[in-house]
Amino acid sequence: MATSPIFRSSPATLRRRRQGREQTSLTLFPTAARHGTCEQPSDASAPPEPVPTVSESPLRTKPATELVGIARLAASSLRAEAKRGTEYFLLPVRSILNHCDSENVPFRWTVNPYRGCEFGCKYCYARYTHEYMDIDGGEFESKIYVKKDAGALVDRDLSTEKIWGEHIAIGTATDPYQPAEREFGGTRAILEKMVLREGLSLSITTKSDQVVRDIDLLKRIAERSSITVNMSITTVRVRLARMLEPRAPRPDLRLEAVRRLRAAGISAGVLAMPVLPGITDAEEDLDSLARGAREAGAQWLAGRVLFLMPASLKQFMPFLDRKFPKLSRQYREWYGRYGRVPQTYRKEIAARVEKVRRKYDLGLRTPTDESRAWRSPQMQLSWQGLGVQ
Repeated sequence: MATSPIFRSSPATLRRRRQGREQTSLTLFPTAARHGTCEQPSDASAPPEPVPTVSESPLRTKPATELVGIARLAASSLRAEAKRGTEYFLLPVRSILNHCDSENVPFRWTVNPYRGCEFGCKYCYARYTHEYMDIDGGEFESKIYVKKDAGALVDRDLSTEKIWGEHIAIGTATDPYQPAEREFGGTRAILEKMVLREGLSLSITTKSDQVVRDIDLLKRIAERSSITVNMSITTVRVRLARMLEPRAPRPDLRLEAVRRLRAAGISAGVLAMPVLPGITDAEEDLDSLARGAREAGAQWLAGRVLFLMPASLKQFMPFLDRKFPKLSRQYREWYGRYGRVPQTYRKEIAARVEKVRRKYDLGLRTPTDESRAWRSPQMQLSWQGLGVQ
């Protein structure tokens, strides 16, 4: 990877920032609808670089010379490696912290060290982010873009006043602990810089037990800042999980990771996201997941019904036709026009999740001890909207 730029040193302590149509559906938590990625088309911007020929670039719908913005940058990205049927490209970026201006999520800043995700979840809503680069969403798991100089850039980003007092969500669009992390270490490089700060409010969302590799850093961050880990688990049924999430670690490995995080004193919980209608929504399935979360020491459980954007629907429906043909008609009726299920169904699933959550004495999705982090007014109101005090 390219050498990191040199930045001026800056105070490691964050200072408190000075204060200065209702959406329904898509989620069990209206204030966090879609669990938005906020991965914008322009989130990776840098000075233009030479554009390679079409033969050197990933498969695209336009000639490389006609591309602009993030698509042009992606086309200019050098291929770093190719293995396991996956290609890795080094993506030049100007910033690692991505500003999120959606009112539907309780945070303003996101970090996604990678574009694309190797886990290949059939339902993944973030496939549309590849379309920003003029790459088909079907290549989301086979063309992975590694953001260059992640550690140095986040070090600089954390020095800017505009992020003081705001929550930073790591892993909102792509998994920060996907297999690419073993080769490129973007997530660890970022955490190594966050260790040097205090007063941060952080969360990590992942499907991977690889997060335990960084327990040493997470413990050090927790001494000076607020940090939580959300482990995403769709089902505890191994065969079903392998079908839905071909390259993600097994559910039992994820629960074991929660156990190890909690043993290390790290705040961690389970996200049953998404809940797939007719596939993972049975009360006995949710009960098994909640029981597993409780036995692993998880502090909270939250669930959200599947949401399918057009790029995801295009990939998911052929899979459904092959594996769950009896559900195809219902899915097309629900998701074909609106990308979401009826409100009555969402309320039913919300009640099921709440029932098992209470049965196993699991909390709501929540931040960690905020005494070690500045809390912004927006963040506080958003968490209150989720029932968190």
